[in-house]
Amino acid sequence: MNQPSANTCWNTVPELRGAHVALEPLRLEHVPALRQALGEGELSRLWYANVPAPDAVERYVAAALDAQARGDALPFAVRDAAGDVVGSTRFYALDAGVPRLNIGYTWYHRRVQRTGLNTEAKALLLRHAFEAMGCIAVGFETSWFNHASRAAIARLGAKQDGVLRNHKRHADGTPRDTVVFSLLDNEWPAVCSHLQSLLDSHS
Repeated sequence: MNQPSANTCWNTVPELRGAHVALEPLRLEHVPALRQALGEGELSRLWYANVPAPDAVERYVAAALDAQARGDALPFAVRDAAGDVVGSTRFYALDAGVPRLNIGYTWYHRRVQRTGLNTEAKALLLRHAFEAMGCIAVGFETSWFNHASRAAIARLGAKQDGVLRNHKRHADGTPRDTVVFSLLDNEWPAVCSHLQSLLDSHS
């Protein structure tokens, strides 16, 4: 089977499947299911997180698709093992010239948080980034105040590069200090083994 060309990898959202999770290209048709996954909007009330309110999901998806059309992002809808849409994630800050990208804009229904779903989703995304897209680095960014996200990124095996002060703004308009993490291509084999051990512990 022929490997996809580099250009195809950088402008096409792949379908990625594992035992606990499936990632597929985000579409406007996912809006009702994503709205349902957000429930009463508890996640969007976390002022430091970039999670849409239920009534803003259509705008959120449209903005993600606009970013994809510009070549800035590759957004995914996330399904659990039962086939239910439980959240979203994306590749963004794409730079094929390096090559590198970031993984983020990730949120999930509360019932699948702290399960094997996120671990496997990250493993699938990282494998595609390093092995199919040829990245030499993959980055992660989160708010200084998002301690759960910072711990989850570190648990993957990413290293903290630093903190960018007043780097962006939170959804409520307050300045955001951004904590930056990365994984390098030569670290991927060990991280891959680490993620597999985490998945085995969820089995």
